[in-house]
Amino acid sequence: MTTIQTSVPDVTITENGISVPEIADVLAGRMTDLTAALTVNNPGAEISQSLSSPHGQIAMSDTEIVAQVYDKLLTLFNQINPDYASGRFQDGIGRIYFLDRIAGSGTVVTATVTGAVGTLIPAGSTAKDSNGYIYATTGDRTIPASGSVQITFTNQTNGPIPVEVGQLNQIYRAVPGWDAVYNFSAGVVGSDVESRLAFETRRKDSVYRGSRNQDGSVRSALLATTGVLDAYVWSNRTDNTVNQGATNYPVLPHSIYIGVYGGSDADVAEAIFNTYNPGANLNGNTTYTVYDTTYDQPQPQYIMQWNRVAPTRIYVRVELDASLNPPSDITNQVKQVVQNAFNGLVDGVPRARIGATISSGRLYAPVIAIDPATVGILSITISKDGTTFGPSVTMGIDQVPTISAADVQVVLS
Repeated sequence: MTTIQTSVPDVTITENGISVPEIADVLAGRMTDLTAALTVNNPGAEISQSLSSPHGQIAMSDTEIVAQVYDKLLTLFNQINPDYASGRFQDGIGRIYFLDRIAGSGTVVTATVTGAVGTLIPAGSTAKDSNGYIYATTGDRTIPASGSVQITFTNQTNGPIPVEVGQLNQIYRAVPGWDAVYNFSAGVVGSDVESRLAFETRRKDSVYRGSRNQDGSVRSALLATTGVLDAYVWSNRTDNTVNQGATNYPVLPHSIYIGVYGGSDADVAEAIFNTYNPGANLNGNTTYTVYDTTYDQPQPQYIMQWNRVAPTRIYVRVELDASLNPPSDITNQVKQVVQNAFNGLVDGVPRARIGATISSGRLYAPVIAIDPATVGILSITISKDGTTFGPSVTMGIDQVPTISAADVQVVLS
């Protein structure tokens, strides 16, 4: 068998992974090969090593071809790693866990509905925002003695469609006794298709998917439920009520706390029923009756309970160095980038979530990426009240963070 020799360094694959040679070494190897080929019948002849020579041009062209192959090889190897996989490769890894990428979700917003006391606002009741998008309620709600009730609405169009404060303000299909609707906080945006980072996060959480009676089991099932944008689950295993999280939410003894944002009542209740510890008490402001369909009539019924978490406005203050002459539209660009990073639309930056600490550090890289030459950050601070700013804020387990363009302040100093 003929052995073909080359001076181009080889790719090495070890237990530490794959390593490709530097492109400069590949070019040097091709120049050595071509020099040897041109002098095979005239040993000792001097051959120009200039890259502008004909064989230098050939060497550079060959090097670019090899470099492209090496790049594709590195990409292919990285697709095997769940931390870096994307697209169809990530879909394939998900199938190992019996997971499919969520096709899309609509923006979820909580609005105040006012009307006559005792009026039932049935699931599927619709309202329209100022941009013409239709939002539907996710469950039945009755207006109490106060004359108003907080109701969660989901955009019927999938995608990262923002709804700013006050934009959901029109009743689309009338319900007798329903007078008005208004959102005092921005919505949590949906997605056209589940992002790479969101899918990988859900895959990691899915290790609990086949289990029961664990906090992770319930959370994994909820995050896979249609329309659910976030969930938080925690069990109090003590004999006493525990004030949990930044807002000191009281969790009953020997009970499980389940906080959810988005999803219909029926779907959320079913996910809880199929995974929670049936011996534990429940907490929250929402109930729904689930029937055990494995029985003949009359079927046993169970009241599932969970907390529809409250949207909480987050304020961000970005101070930039004006002496670097940032772009004329820098204010709008920063507002958009901060919103994207906050909502998990920037690769590598996770969505701000229920009960989590939101650090300003996650925003530096996306803001600088607008234009590293002219965007200089002096500070980025965050607040929950728009007055007291600091490097981070922590959400309560009964709070889901929201942000709108109006909540992002850009200062040029």
